[in-house]
Amino acid sequence: MRKLINAPADVVSDALRGLAAAHPSLRVDPGAGTVVRADAPRRGKVALVSGGGSGHEPLHAGFVGYGMLDGACPGEVFTSPVPDQVIAATMAVSGGAGVLYVVKNYTGDVLNFRMAAELAEDEDIEAVSVVVDDDVAVEDSTFTAGRRGTGATLFVEKIAGALAEEGAPLDAVAAVAREVNERSRSFGVALSPVTVPAAGAPTFQLGDDEMELGIGIHGEPGRERVKIATAAEIVDAALTAIDADMPLAGSELLVLVNGMGGTPLIEQYVAYAAAAEWLDGHGATVARPLVGPFVTSLEMAGCMVSVCRLTPELTRLWDAPVETPALRWGR
Repeated sequence: MRKLINAPADVVSDALRGLAAAHPSLRVDPGAGTVVRADAPRRGKVALVSGGGSGHEPLHAGFVGYGMLDGACPGEVFTSPVPDQVIAATMAVSGGAGVLYVVKNYTGDVLNFRMAAELAEDEDIEAVSVVVDDDVAVEDSTFTAGRRGTGATLFVEKIAGALAEEGAPLDAVAAVAREVNERSRSFGVALSPVTVPAAGAPTFQLGDDEMELGIGIHGEPGRERVKIATAAEIVDAALTAIDADMPLAGSELLVLVNGMGGTPLIEQYVAYAAAAEWLDGHGATVARPLVGPFVTSLEMAGCMVSVCRLTPELTRLWDAPVETPALRWGR
């Protein structure tokens, strides 16, 4: 195992200390396992809290800041945050207008955020969960009942975060988060496995000439294992699967081509070029593109394509100013 770490047991706490040192706009507590905006709590503002296992950076801590999340709870690598983490973040960011939990659809995340919502109720804090389940690759997997939450988590956090920043009430922020999830789909492809530091060995094996179609962000199995293909063929497989589930023709789309952690940016742009051509040839319009490693899986090589069918209001909220370590524009 070759990783830029000190000790496997210290990876998350060391990374949080680095995050704190690099970004004074954040208030980081490595002991509690929380990352919150330095100006939290914002009185009268709905607060957004998300979290999940570490190893998917910049998701979620990298999206804490103006116009996005108020707090994040990074668990151990590929391990859900515990309820104590979630309630600690909730208490730190609650400004009296309620808290929205953005939860990827993994069994541990769903259960632990549900328990945290019950703890929040004991503190007279209204907490509402929106579960993201955008992955069309498989219906059930190793970690989920139902579809997995993947790349569209970024869409939900950005658009709901923008509405919350404008002072909208909790029910409206939760409604737009659900709308974004319903209008979004994702499909990922792995060209290499990943090694969790604590395990010290790859989570799965791929032959030199193989790739996994429909992989999850923890290295869960996908739809099928096939021979390595070109970028255009990989993108075609991803968008064909998405289009079969949610027809894209005639839509104005937000399109994310997401590197999985070990894919050079040049290759991500090769994939985006293929995606733009595919969508144009199938009657869809790319209204807002985004390319980069935003929802990753440690050092996995490969990519994920995520799309959201935009409305004028969703486009306005996507374009609204945001200032976080990983996503920023308009300020």
